[in-house]
Order: sequence, then structure tokens, then C-alpha cells
Amino acid sequence: MVTTQPKPRSAHTRYVLTPWSAQAVLDMPTIDHAQGCYLYDTDGKPYLDLSAGLVAVNLGHNHPTVVRSIAEQTAKLCYAAPSFFNDTRTHVAEELSRLAPWSEGARTFFTTGGGEANEDAVKMSRMVSGRHKVLATYRSFHGSAPGAGTLSGENRRWPNEPGIPGIVHFFAPFPYRSPFNTTDPAQETRRALDHLELVLTYEDASKVAALIIEPVVGSNGVIVYPPGYLEGVRELCTRHNILLIFDEVMTGFGRTGAPFAAQRFGVTPDLITIAKGCTSAYVPLGGVMVRERVAAYFDDHVLSCGHTYSGHPLAMGAARGALQAYREGGLFERGREIERWMNELLGSLRDQVPLVGDVRGLGAFFAIELVKDRSTREPLIAWQGANQGIMPTLLKSLRDRGVYVFGRYNVMLITPPLTISRDELAAGVQEIANVLHEVAKP
Repeated sequence: MVTTQPKPRSAHTRYVLTPWSAQAVLDMPTIDHAQGCYLYDTDGKPYLDLSAGLVAVNLGHNHPTVVRSIAEQTAKLCYAAPSFFNDTRTHVAEELSRLAPWSEGARTFFTTGGGEANEDAVKMSRMVSGRHKVLATYRSFHGSAPGAGTLSGENRRWPNEPGIPGIVHFFAPFPYRSPFNTTDPAQETRRALDHLELVLTYEDASKVAALIIEPVVGSNGVIVYPPGYLEGVRELCTRHNILLIFDEVMTGFGRTGAPFAAQRFGVTPDLITIAKGCTSAYVPLGGVMVRERVAAYFDDHVLSCGHTYSGHPLAMGAARGALQAYREGGLFERGREIERWMNELLGSLRDQVPLVGDVRGLGAFFAIELVKDRSTREPLIAWQGANQGIMPTLLKSLRDRGVYVFGRYNVMLITPPLTISRDELAAGVQEIANVLHEVAKP
């Protein structure tokens, strides 16, 4: 009898637990170094990074301005307790206030990542308002820890359940797969806002502290809301004295063609949570940007938030360099140029490949949704199903061709560094087309 020997375990799988994965089936290259829009494995093979890591490396890899700023900070100060003042932290916070969409400016509370930032934004909203309920959308992701995980509106929330109390989910628009049974964007907006107002009625709006929303849905499909929706959410929050939180962990720092999606859409929240792009992911950093009229509450009330690594000096050095690189490179706005390339190249892909049901996005933030049948829009892989279906095979085929793309279920995220060239983007999209053509073969 022939027996199959188990695949030898790598040192990585022997000693490391990898996020969001069954460990036994992992098959990833070992990345040794990176430069620009490319990752390189230990064999020297390059991978074009079409997803900027996890929609984070907005400046590309090893940007010299950021690397230099980190090195300068390392030589000067590696750590001080967050209760001490620090000039680099002050400089970064002042720069963020200038970038913010509020005429009165902002103050920033720093965290180590986006999930922490969302939890602290909720805590601040509860303290300022004296209310306890928080509304969040389905098909959202706000982090994986118990608090941020409860805010999330998809299957990564389930292991956290029952989670923290007071979180209520509602449906937001999704034009391609309308939860409101319409194909008309204007009607989608009206029905979604009516639904939200009804939820507020049943939850008692006077008990709702905050509403948190990604201004463009991130890892759950890059969903751009139809015109008027975010404006309507802002109006409802204003009318009911509810603080509006924009989770801009993915959409911030030039990803949508503006410093923040708040400016791209012309809708002003009360708090903005940040992470990822604020250091181009070189050093972990997140934060809650709080408009001044809300932040002023804490002049006479204790801010009951704190972390050992809040405003960590090395992270501040990375953020200082990143903000300089964005500004000097004109990269806050460059996403609008990349958006034109995306519409052209991905629009052509949709025309060529029947598996592509929808292409959507803005700035340097796009998604390809794969379907079995365009007419019925049946997903190629069931959303939030028991497994990822064929997606891991697709992504491995791309890696074999030297292209890294992040994907979940039937959606691939095309979110490259803002430093990518049109030729690099075109080469990557062509490899996606080649792989999808192979999959589509009978």
C-alpha cells in the first residue's frame, strides 16, 4: 500500500501562528527585502505589490525619507512614557491637524493600530455624550480584538461574540448587491437612509453615542456609497446629536486621491480613526483625530484612554517622515491620476474576462468582484462561506507569476502604492487577466 508522506513543516509554521489562516495549508514565500513597489523573497524573486501590503504601504517600500526619519529618531530617543511631552509627537499631531477636514483644527490621541483607534474613538464618544449605544454597518471591518471585533459587521466578528454591549448593526448601500432591492443609485440612497432612521427609532436615538462607518468599505469589497448617502448619514447624526466616526484606516493618506476620504466626499465627521498609511506601515501606529470642539471636552474631564506605546517615539519618527514624503511627492492627490489608469485598465479587464462581474473604486482603491454568471451575479465563491474556495489558488497563481494581490472570497483588492507607475500597474493587471483566463477555461 502506498502511503502519502505529510508535507514537511517549515520553521515558520513550526514556530509562528499566522493570522486568519488554517496553519497546515499555508504556502507563502519568505520575504527578505523590499524596494519601491516590489517585494523580494529569499531566492531573490520579485513580487509586484498590487495591494500595498494590506492597503497600507502607500509610499511603497523603503521610501528613503521615511527610513531616514526613523533612523534619526532611533539615534535620538527610542522610548519615553506617553505622559511626557515630545517634540516629534507634537509635530506630527500639528501636521495632522493641518490635514484634517475641520476648520477649527484637531487633536490626536495616538494608538498602535487601527483596531485600538476604533475602540478608543468609541470610548471617547461614550464619555463625551454620556450615551452608550454605537451603530456600525454590516459588511464592515473595524479590527479583530473583542471591542473592535464587535464593531465589525462580517464573519470575523463571530469568534468575539457575544462581544461588548451596546453595538447595533445596520445595512448600508451596496449598489452592485443592493440590500434594498433596487438597481437605481438614488433610490438605494433613499431606502438606506430610511432604514437607518428606522433603526434609530427602534434603538432610541437619544441613547446612541456614535455611528462608525468606513467612508469607502475596505476589505469587504471596496464599496463606494452612492451619491448623497454619506451626506444623509451626517445630517441624521447632526439632528440626533450623534458623533460621526469615519474609520479612515484604509482610506486615509492619499488612498482616495485626497488626504482623507472626508475631503474627497465633502462630508465632515467628528472623529477620524487612522493607521496604516500614516507611517506607510513601516512602524505600527494608529490614532483618533478629534475635532477641536469635541476634544475640548477633555480639558476639564479625564481622558480615560491610555497605552504603553501611545505616541511611541519611533512611530512618530516614521510618521514625520511619511508626512514629509506625501507632501513633497504630491502624493495626497496622486490617487486621482491612478484612478484614471485603474478605470482604463480594469475596465478593459472586465470587458475581456466573463468572470469579472464588477470593477469599482476610486483613487488608488479598487476591487475586482468575481462571479460565476454576470446575469445572475452569483459570486464565484460564496461570501462568508465555510472556506475561501478557489481564491487561495488564484492568489498563489498570481504569486507564481510575480504579482502579490490581497483577496477575500470573490473579491480581489487592487490598491497599489501611490508611487506605482502606469507601466507597472498595466503589467500587474495583465497577469491578473492571464490567471483569470486560465480559470475560465472549460
